[in-house]
Amino acid sequence: MARRARAARDRRAAAGVPASPYIRRALPFFDPLDPDQIEKIEAQVDWLMQDVGIAFRDDPKALEIWRKAGARVEGDVVRAPADWIRAECARAPRQFTQLARNPARSVVIGGPNQVFAPIYGAPFVRDLQGGRRYGNMADFEKLVKLTYMHPALHHGGLVITEPTDVPVSKRHLDMLHSHMVLSDKPHLGAITERSRAEDSIDMAEIVFGRDVMEANCVIMGNVNTNSPLLVDKVVTEAIYAYCGRGQGIVVVPFILSGAMGPVSTAASVAQAMAEAMMVCAFAQIIRPGAPFVLGNFLSSMSLKSGAPTFGMPEPVMSNYAIGQLARRAGLPLRCGGSLTASKIEDAQAAYESADAMHSTMLAGANFVLHAAGWLEGGLCTGFEKLIMDADRLGGYQKVLDQGLDCSGEAMARDAYAEVAPGGHFLGCGHTMRNYQSAFYEAGLSDSENVESWEEGGALDMRARAHRKWTAMLESYEAPPMEAAIREELEAYVARRKQELPDAWY
Repeated sequence: MARRARAARDRRAAAGVPASPYIRRALPFFDPLDPDQIEKIEAQVDWLMQDVGIAFRDDPKALEIWRKAGARVEGDVVRAPADWIRAECARAPRQFTQLARNPARSVVIGGPNQVFAPIYGAPFVRDLQGGRRYGNMADFEKLVKLTYMHPALHHGGLVITEPTDVPVSKRHLDMLHSHMVLSDKPHLGAITERSRAEDSIDMAEIVFGRDVMEANCVIMGNVNTNSPLLVDKVVTEAIYAYCGRGQGIVVVPFILSGAMGPVSTAASVAQAMAEAMMVCAFAQIIRPGAPFVLGNFLSSMSLKSGAPTFGMPEPVMSNYAIGQLARRAGLPLRCGGSLTASKIEDAQAAYESADAMHSTMLAGANFVLHAAGWLEGGLCTGFEKLIMDADRLGGYQKVLDQGLDCSGEAMARDAYAEVAPGGHFLGCGHTMRNYQSAFYEAGLSDSENVESWEEGGALDMRARAHRKWTAMLESYEAPPMEAAIREELEAYVARRKQELPDAWY
């Protein structure tokens, strides 16, 4: 009996959640702010943009663009009427499609839609067998494959871990090539230097063709403002590159409350809105209608040590608030994800990640970077954590895109005619019609009796996740790609690597 139960569970786990390129949200948004709170926060946003201003530093070109557009520029600080900034932001699309190499995997970002992507930017990786170590290209490729294979992850991101065995000056080429060849899901491009952004767009053009790119978003850059109230040339040059060629930009103020913003959550939320909206306006000046995603990454901190904290009530509330404000501004939203300060997949990681991700879900974040794999405050990508988080994302997806079914079939009146008082519904017709889809079954959870669990090796969830991702890699098959496109990509990467000197910082 135990063996049959495990076999059935394994079949269900292999099936995973229903394949869907992104979530089409049916659940209503959670809007906790009342009209008075909205008025106060938006007045603060307007005050920051009009009276305090945002510095655009180390880019004289950006300051000249602002001057010609009619903003007030003093030194490197830009101030502009709030109604004008909001009008510029209104040029950005409320929702847009990012095309994937496989059209069936294209995602719609904005409106009622939600897209989950893995962790971004961690220099370290961790797994049960190899422990904690610097990420390398082999780790990176494994993570790209796992993200491609998991149905609850809709988007590849870019830097799932930093491949530290490749020079900094060249690793973006290898990362992009891996995403383009090993997966056919949409992904991000590089942003750390303008030339790397241009490489990203040039490589995307090889895959999609110039005509498709001129009319569609196929790649986006993800950048952070340098909070508080500072935009550096990494951001503006990424906008020249991506928006200048009709592609998307995600702009995220990273505010550690008490350091890069006030300790009060409302003030930090207003600061994030002001910073992002000023950059959105700048992007629309560069190219009206350029796809733009307004980001929020607000974290609380330990005022004893200065360490960031995750899953706490203040950033949870910031997600709800900025979701409501972003919808009022008509802009797609990016929020955090399954965030934790824990070093391993333990109870701390579970409750911090669950609280952070649940608020991100309810807040209506349209694009969720760091939805899976985040450990150690973002310093480490966990292989087991990636699979554990993605398992939970499947449950969130069912809540979001199905809500509560109140159809005639769901009300099950025929079942009451069949089952006598005191009886059971296990074998009735309604159950037999719906048993395969009635409940989400988490592939990594073990809900069997203790004897069955012990017979299977008494594995905890970390061990089950390790077994799951190693089995996934064994069954990986690369998505098809035209030979001519692959050859052109490889030639581009080889040429650019020859042109670029090795640089390790």
